[in-house]
Amino acid sequence: MPSSLFSPIRIGDVSFANRVVIAPMCQYSAEDGSATDWHMMHLGQLALSGAGLLVVEATGVEPQGRITHQCLGLWSDANEQALARVLAACRKYGNTRIGIQLAHAGRKASAQTPWQGGGSLPADARPWQTFAPSAIPFGPGWHIPKAFEPEDFARVKTAFVQATARAARLGFDLVELHAAHGYLMHSFVSPVSNKRNDRYGGDLAGRMRFPLEVFAAMREVWPKGRPIGARITGQDWLDDGLSVADAVAFASELKARGADFVDVSSGSITPEVRPVLSPGYQVPFAEAVRKATGLNTWAVGLITDPRHAEQLVASGQADMVALARALLDDPRWVWHAAAELGAEAAYPLQYARVRPKLWPGYRMPVAAE
Repeated sequence: MPSSLFSPIRIGDVSFANRVVIAPMCQYSAEDGSATDWHMMHLGQLALSGAGLLVVEATGVEPQGRITHQCLGLWSDANEQALARVLAACRKYGNTRIGIQLAHAGRKASAQTPWQGGGSLPADARPWQTFAPSAIPFGPGWHIPKAFEPEDFARVKTAFVQATARAARLGFDLVELHAAHGYLMHSFVSPVSNKRNDRYGGDLAGRMRFPLEVFAAMREVWPKGRPIGARITGQDWLDDGLSVADAVAFASELKARGADFVDVSSGSITPEVRPVLSPGYQVPFAEAVRKATGLNTWAVGLITDPRHAEQLVASGQADMVALARALLDDPRWVWHAAAELGAEAAYPLQYARVRPKLWPGYRMPVAAE
């Protein structure tokens, strides 16, 4: 039977060759927000992968919205020009659709890179003021953020709109609002981090208000027909946090404002929360959202086995499957998955000689040392 994972899909006016999404993965390798040669190598190799979609890492819409000094950004002409250079190479030689995730780190900003420890920047490392719905730090030892005031709402919304317009000008096939993983938009929606008593706090409708306003403003400047959506949280993994019912409600409101898809993740509203990890542990959240809203829904979270990914799409639990570290470990994952499932994936012409049907060495065991 034909593979479900390798069947084409259309979102809006854009078609995708298969259901494999390479999820956004922070690289902490930008200079003043601008892409570097590292991005050329990193995105370049993934653009050759044969995946249906490659999504560029969480990209800050303003300098204060970066996680680290080294995070990618899209707030300036210089940022746009540097990314245009990388995209030109990816499009010239690659075989994937390319999207971008726009983000603001909120109270998780002004941090070290993971290889520096990942905590808040110390005083001698040029930390900056962080922002959040309420003046509650992400965790012990983290900077106390400034609670949003009227000028912050206006500034950040404008920053998202301007970054979305830049993404459209760059020709991205898809744009995603990052509203998960404890960053600014998620911190507004979650009752764990949002203790406001104005119209942007209180019940779920109030807590969703600002992210929904931002999304609606992005939708206005994003080209009609090109997919736009959001990464949302299916579960905070805390008794007083967000639940899958909240994810369904948020996704429904996003759909009402023109969302074409949602990417359902979980966790990271505080550093202390550590869910029990297992293959596909977040899939039930995606399945619930898809069933309730009818939105194109992506499943994420420790999905590494091709047959598992195939089953998720074939069973209707998700429309697309997003993988991250599996592609860092094996940039040829898509080719190998297609071979295992009896399907076809795109190869660059320069590498076509390694297709299983053309290369006898494909199935030869690796010799022991």
